[in-house]
Amino acid sequence: MCGFVGFTGNIVNRNEVLRKMADRIIHRGPDMEGYHTSGEGEHDSVSLGFRRLSIIDLADGAQPMYNEDRTVVSVFNGEIYNFMDIRHELIAKGHVFKTRCDSEVIVHGFEEYGTDLATHLRGMFAFAVWDTKTNSLYGARDYFGIKPYYYTKTPSGLVFGSEIKSFLEHPDFKREVNPEAIRPYLTFQYSAMEETFFKGTFKLPAAHWFTYKNGEMHVERYWDVDFSKKTSLSYDESADEIDRRVRESVAAHRISDVEVGAFLSGGVDSSYITACLNPDDTFSVGFESTDGTARFDETTEAAELSKRLGINNYCDMLTKERCLEAFADIQYHMDEPQSNPSSVPLYFLAKLAKEHVTVVLSGEGADEIYGGYEWYDETGTMRKYKKIPAPLRRAASSVAQKLPYFKGHDFIIKGSGRPEDWFIGQALVFDEKEAYDILNPKYRVGPTAREVAAPIYDRVKDLSELEKKQYLDLNLWLPGDILLKADKMSMAHSLELRVPYLDRFVMEEAAAYPASYKIANDTKAVLRSAANKTLPDEWANRKKKGFPVPIVQWLQDPAFSAKVKEAFESDVAAEYFDQEKLIGLLSDVPHHRRKIWTAYTFLVWHSQFIG
Repeated sequence: MCGFVGFTGNIVNRNEVLRKMADRIIHRGPDMEGYHTSGEGEHDSVSLGFRRLSIIDLADGAQPMYNEDRTVVSVFNGEIYNFMDIRHELIAKGHVFKTRCDSEVIVHGFEEYGTDLATHLRGMFAFAVWDTKTNSLYGARDYFGIKPYYYTKTPSGLVFGSEIKSFLEHPDFKREVNPEAIRPYLTFQYSAMEETFFKGTFKLPAAHWFTYKNGEMHVERYWDVDFSKKTSLSYDESADEIDRRVRESVAAHRISDVEVGAFLSGGVDSSYITACLNPDDTFSVGFESTDGTARFDETTEAAELSKRLGINNYCDMLTKERCLEAFADIQYHMDEPQSNPSSVPLYFLAKLAKEHVTVVLSGEGADEIYGGYEWYDETGTMRKYKKIPAPLRRAASSVAQKLPYFKGHDFIIKGSGRPEDWFIGQALVFDEKEAYDILNPKYRVGPTAREVAAPIYDRVKDLSELEKKQYLDLNLWLPGDILLKADKMSMAHSLELRVPYLDRFVMEEAAAYPASYKIANDTKAVLRSAANKTLPDEWANRKKKGFPVPIVQWLQDPAFSAKVKEAFESDVAAEYFDQEKLIGLLSDVPHHRRKIWTAYTFLVWHSQFIG
């Protein structure tokens, strides 16, 4: 796990600029640094910087990495779990390796496979490869978006890297708020578009590669989830298949020359990973309540499972004061506003784990792959309603969408069987009209949440209702929220976080299971059956709890509520929001808690990056 920075074009003091950019992300790689500069002209020069967190081949894994004649150079962030297989294949084709590090397969793999390289890789990755023979740049991001990748075009060339904050050191980078980003953020709670909160700065989407040559950027998708192939296995056979595949994925993800631990809550996802990994140490956090009892956590269940498995469990009970004190630093590490409250405990969970290990395995991705969210399931009333022929339900939904709100309005729309009419993913803070109304006219220009979701739904028009929801979450919620905070909060403490469920082979098998295997008396039913082969019933069948965070108590604290009110009354808030409506949210904190937290998060981010 590491971080990289880079830019094309020959600017003044480029070596100094490169080092300052790399220093901005030293938290991603405190163990080693490396640099490459070459070329003098507008289109033949490149500068690459690297910060390393040593995981595999501790002695010889320095980057930038070169091929034999140094005509190809790369920087790489992530882990390639099938690198030994690729290495053997490339050696057989005549390539000469100097290390046993996974990053070396990137340079030789590019020589052999060209832009098709990404399709050969199994793992989490973001990398850049400069070819001195063609003066071109090639880069790619992994299948699910586990590792971040950002880029922006400047007058001098392309600037790119693992975190936006490194761009602040480049003389041609302008830190200007993207006015279109705020409106969808207020609904989604995260940055949901390819263009980030920094105007002109973009995310490379998951499962995409790019080339950059002579000032021209070309971006292309190289992989997508395929739900069209359906399994012939029975439910029980599918559970057996999951158990074999998850265990194999955990074994691949545990490859390391340093100690590996596991994040552990009381839920089935992390418990199953922990039981398959059987590490020496697990890590959990919870919150202390004002009366000294723990209410917002599953630490008791995590400790009990660790005891049954015979492994250590380290637990940290968080106080309001520690959480609020760290919040500005959390938003700095996020790069963009991200108001999912669970980012706060995750920050401290990573800090706790880093005191003992360098790598952890975690359970992200299981809900999206196996159908674990409550929005994927239906109530008994909805099942009865869906016995009405689909054309009639869709006609009723079309009419309801054009009418003012009435009792049963949302039910009729959701009953259409068309999630594209209402489902935008797992987060909904301000509804679309509320987001529009609370912003000043200058910032109402961004797309609605449904407009962001529409092109994703357009790619899967023929899928089932459940699969459409999964596909949207795999493309929006997972990379934009879940994986973003997992990467940024772990790397804030120089900790590598690995996610065995988010493996292309796990996904390919899971995509073939019918909806009846995923939703059957409970969510992600077939995964629970697989996990139950290892876990006791109470862990395999425990209802999803998520990571509840006591933000109501925080917002009702007199000192913190005064701080939030001051932020809402500031000149910065007046620039973006209808200030009267914004301050009005404070009149009912329990009801508006997520809206208050989301607006406040933006203002904290703004103070960190814009000033």
